[in-house]
Amino acid sequence: MNEIVVSEMKLEHIDEVYNIFINSLKVKWSIEDFKKELENKLARYFVALQNDKVVGFGGMWVIIDEAHITNVAVHPNHRRSGIGDKLLRCMYKFCADNNIIGITLEVRENNLVAQNFYKNLGFAVEGRRKKYYQDTGEDAIIMWNRNINP
Repeated sequence: MNEIVVSEMKLEHIDEVYNIFINSLKVKWSIEDFKKELENKLARYFVALQNDKVVGFGGMWVIIDEAHITNVAVHPNHRRSGIGDKLLRCMYKFCADNNIIGITLEVRENNLVAQNFYKNLGFAVEGRRKKYYQDTGEDAIIMWNRNINP
């Protein structure tokens, strides 16, 4: 069965999540960073599983009634198959169930694929952080979704 199941991330998923992370995102995190996130009371992380193998993940911090997406990534071999959409919808459901009124994120100014993905899921551009990404000096586009619909 090739069905995608989204569930909360557990310690047993860390190695697979980290593998996806280093093959998808330019930001530097370690396995220890992910372990700390699982202990962080503000953080919520989800994994997309196919045949019990992690094929994508997403994380966010929940602060009072807002959420900030820290990262979302899908394994390169599984992109454009709806996994990112399933992860975001799971995150939206968590937010709706917990009275979260808005969700935000930063995305690289040159990552138009990601920006369009988020726009299709209800996000709108609301600002810019100059030279936000240390590795390139690239600006971050700030996006918000204030109408969370699972």
